Amino acid sequence: MSEFIFKLPDLGEGTVESEIAEWMVKVGDTVKEEDPICSMLTDKAAVELSAPVSGVVKSLAGDIGDVIAVGAALVVFETSATTVASKANESAVNQDRRNADDAAKAHPSAPATPALASGQEKVRTSPSIRRMARESGVDLSQVSGTGPRGRILKEDFEAFLAQAGSGSSPTAAAGATSVGQGLKRAAGSTEIKVIGMRRKIADRMEMANREIPQISYVEEIDITALESLRLHLNSQAAAGGEKLTLLPFIAMALVRALARYPQSNSHYDPERKVLIRHNAVHLGIATQTDDGLKLPVVSHAEARGLQDMAAEIRRVSGAARDKSAKREELSGSTITITSLGKLGGIVTTPIINLPEVAIIGVNKAVDRVVVENGQVVIRRIMNLSSSFDHRFVDGYDAAELIQAVKNLLEQPATIFIRD
Repeated sequence: MSEFIFKLPDLGEGTVESEIAEWMVKVGDTVKEEDPICSMLTDKAAVELSAPVSGVVKSLAGDIGDVIAVGAALVVFETSATTVASKANESAVNQDRRNADDAAKAHPSAPATPALASGQEKVRTSPSIRRMARESGVDLSQVSGTGPRGRILKEDFEAFLAQAGSGSSPTAAAGATSVGQGLKRAAGSTEIKVIGMRRKIADRMEMANREIPQISYVEEIDITALESLRLHLNSQAAAGGEKLTLLPFIAMALVRALARYPQSNSHYDPERKVLIRHNAVHLGIATQTDDGLKLPVVSHAEARGLQDMAAEIRRVSGAARDKSAKREELSGSTITITSLGKLGGIVTTPIINLPEVAIIGVNKAVDRVVVENGQVVIRRIMNLSSSFDHRFVDGYDAAELIQAVKNLLEQPATIFIRD
C-alpha cells in the first residue's frame, strides 16, 4: 500500500486559500475515484471537490471552518502503489486539463454527486442546506428530495421541518419544564460556529467599519408621482409580465445623478493611495440569500433603459439566490444600493462595501400626512439612508448627490430626459 496526498487545487481567479465548508468523508472511509469528499468556500462560491483516487481516507487537513492554503495537503489517501504511479503520470500529462475542470466545478449551480457513507448513498443537496440540517439536528437521509436525481432542495427541507413540527434547536428544548398555563421554561443554548459566507461577511464588515470614517446622510423623498407612474406602467404591461418595483427607478435616478456628481462612483486603493473614479456605473445590488448577503452586479447601468435595468436586477439577484451566478457577476461593483423592502424601516446606517466609497440605502415607502401649499394632504414618502467615505466624499458632496436623486425621483419624467 502507498499514500496519495491530495493537495488543495487553485479554485480559480488566483485563489490563494479556501475555507473548509463541509467534510463528506471521515478518516477510515473507503472512497472511489470521483466520489465527493468535501466542499470548499472561496470568496464567491462553494466548490465541491471529488476524490482523485480510490482508497481509504488516512487523514484530513482540518475541521470545518479551517482555512487551507492552495497547494497544501488536503486529504491523504491510502491506496495501491499502481494507483499512485498511474495518478502521478496522469498529473504530469493532464495538469492543465484538471485545473480547468477545477475552475468549472466552482460554478455554484453544479449539482452534488453521491458518495457512500455508513453503508448508505449520501444525500444530494447544497452546503447551505447541510448547514441548516446540522443546526436543526435533522438527519438529511430522512428528507425526500424532489430535485434532479433526488437532490434535496430548500423547499424540501422546509417542508420536512414543517411536517416534523420542529424548527427550533433540540438543545434549547432539552430540559424544558412546565410553568403554569402550559408555558415552559427554556433551557440550554446553542453554539453556532461562525464560518463560511457568514464569516466572510463579518470580516468585510469589520474591516469596513474599522478603516472607513463613514458619514451618513438621510433624506425623505415624496414618491407619490413616481408611484403613480410605476402603477400606470404596470397596468400597461402584458398579462403575466414582470411588474416594475421601485428599485429600477431608483437605480436610473442614481445613474443620472452620478453623471453630475461622480465623486461617489469611485474605488480607493489604500496600497497606492489612489482614488479611482469610474466612468462606468457597475451597480451592486445587495441581496439576501440562504448563504448570507451577496452583491450581484448590474454592469454598465449607465447604458440601460428602465425595462432593461429592471430585468437585469431581477436576473442577477435571482442568480445570487439560486447559486447560479457566475464569479464575475458577484464582483466589480462601483457603488451599491441596499434595500430591505417592506422591512426597510425609517432610517438605516448601511456599511460601505470596500473598496467603494458610497452606498445608497432604501427604506420602506409609507403614506404620511404632510402640509403642501398650506393644505394637509396624504403623500407617499420614502427615506434614503446613505453612507459615504468621509475621507473622499465631503458632507456637501454627499448632500448634492442625494438631493439630485431626490429631485429626479420626485419629478420622475426627468429621469428619462437626456441632457
